[in-house]
Amino acid sequence: MKTVFIAARYTRPAAPERAITAASAGYCGVVPPLVIRTHASGGDFGRLRAEFALPESFGPDVLAEAEAAVLDPLASAGGREDATALPFVTIDPPGSKDLDQAMLLERTAGGFRVHYAIADLAAFVPPGGALDHEARRRGQTLYLPDGNVPLHPPVLSEGAASLLPGEVRPAVLWTIDVGEDGELAATRVRRALVRSVEQLDYEGVQAALDAGRPHPSVAVLPELGRLRRELAVRRGALELQLPEQEITGDADGGWVLDRRPRTVVDAWNAEISLLTGMAAAQIMLEAGVGVLRTLPPADAGSVEWLRRSAAAAGLGWPAEQSVSEFLSALDPGQPVSMAMYADTTRLLRGAGYTAFDGALPEVATHAGIGGPYAHVTAPIRRLVDRFAAEVCLAVTAGREVPQWVREALAEVPGHMSVSDGLAARVERACIDQVEAWVLAEHVGQEFTAVVLRAEETRAEILLENPPVMAKCAGERFPEGERIAVRLTEVDVEHRKVSFERV
Repeated sequence: MKTVFIAARYTRPAAPERAITAASAGYCGVVPPLVIRTHASGGDFGRLRAEFALPESFGPDVLAEAEAAVLDPLASAGGREDATALPFVTIDPPGSKDLDQAMLLERTAGGFRVHYAIADLAAFVPPGGALDHEARRRGQTLYLPDGNVPLHPPVLSEGAASLLPGEVRPAVLWTIDVGEDGELAATRVRRALVRSVEQLDYEGVQAALDAGRPHPSVAVLPELGRLRRELAVRRGALELQLPEQEITGDADGGWVLDRRPRTVVDAWNAEISLLTGMAAAQIMLEAGVGVLRTLPPADAGSVEWLRRSAAAAGLGWPAEQSVSEFLSALDPGQPVSMAMYADTTRLLRGAGYTAFDGALPEVATHAGIGGPYAHVTAPIRRLVDRFAAEVCLAVTAGREVPQWVREALAEVPGHMSVSDGLAARVERACIDQVEAWVLAEHVGQEFTAVVLRAEETRAEILLENPPVMAKCAGERFPEGERIAVRLTEVDVEHRKVSFERV
C-alpha cells in the first residue's frame, strides 16, 4: 500500500504554514472513491517525471559523502547536550520515514514548556561539499504518488538523520516556554542528542485523546493547541479550511482519489511548528541577521472585494470583525464556506523568502500567519531550514553567525523560490493526471459539484465524488452552492478534464 497526501489547488503555502482546524471535507458525507487501475498504456508517473526533468538518483560523489557522514557525523565532535532521557515522540502520516520533528509537551507552574527536537542536518552536510551543492540545487523534497524525490540521500533522510523511534540522533533542540495565555515567554536553542520513544500518527493521537488515554508526552497538546489557535485568530492569521485530495495506491496497483481525513490533531501539531518558527523569527530579527518566510499584507481593495463577495453570498460580516475572525466563524461543512475560502486565496499572494544581514527587511511578517515567521522545523525536506537553524544556534549562544551561513543567505531565497515553483507544478500535475485517469471512463456522466469561484462564462468547481477540482463552462453560476455538472471531455495525455453546467 502506498499513499501520498496531495494538497488541493486552492491552499495556503506549504505546510507547516497551512494549519488545519477541522475536518473540512465532511460536508458531502462519506462516499466511495472512484478507482483507476494501472495498465500497460498508463497509470505510472514516469512520463511526468521526465517532463519535469526530475532527478532519478544522486551522483556518486553525493552518495559517497553521505555514507562517510553516516559513519563519522560531525555531531560526534562533542559540545552536544545529552537529552536522551526526555521521552520525545513524533507525529507524522503512517509509514513516514523522513522524520524532522519530535516533541515533548509539559505543563508548568506558569504555563507550558515545549521541547521540540529538529533533525540536525548540519551534522551530516559539510558546508560547500557535494551534499550541500546538491541540496541547494534541489531545494526541497518533492512528493509524488509513486515515490518522492528527496532533498537528501535516503541514507540520511530516512536513516541516520531521521528521528526514528528508539534511535539516538543529533538534533537542534528548542525549549520554548509559553505562558498561561499561550504567548511565547522564553526560548532556548542548542545542539543535543535525543531519542524518540514512539512514532505516532495523527489518527492514532486523535483516537487516544478521544478515548481519554493520550500519550503522556502530548497529553497537554489539546490545551496548548487551542490556546495557540485562539491567539492566531486574534493576531490575524488566515485559516483556509479547503479540502485536501489524497492519492492512495491500492494492493492491485491502482490509484484511488479521495479526500484526506483531517483531525484537530493536525491543527494542534501545526501550531507547535508555527510557534517554533515564530520564535526563530524573533531571534533573527533581534540579531539583525537571518532568513524569514514572508507574505505582504493584503491591500485594502482586496479585503473590500472579499467583503462584497461575502455579502453577495448572504454571509453576515460585521464591520469591526477582521478577516481572520470572520473566517474562523464559518462552518467548514457548508458549501458557501468553501467558496469563501477559495476567494480568500486572493489575499495570500506574494509569499517568498527574505534574507537580511544588517538592515531589517521592509516586509518582515507573514500575513497568513499574522506575524514574523521562519522555516526551521523541516531541514530533512527543505533547504532553508538548515541555514535558519544555524543562525538561531549562533545568536542564542552569543557567537558570530558562521561565515558560510552568511554567504548562503543571499542565495537561499532564490533556491527556495525555484523549488517552490517546481513543487507546485509537480503537485498540480500529479493531481490533474490522477483526476484524468479516474474520470476517463465517465465522459457524459453527471456529477454534483460546489461552485468555488464564478466568472461570467465559467467557474471553478469541486466535485463531491470523486473530489476533483476543475473548470466548468456555463453561465450564472451561484457561488457557494451545489449544482449539477456534466463531464464533457477527458484528455489523459494532457491531464485535462472539462465540464459543463447541466
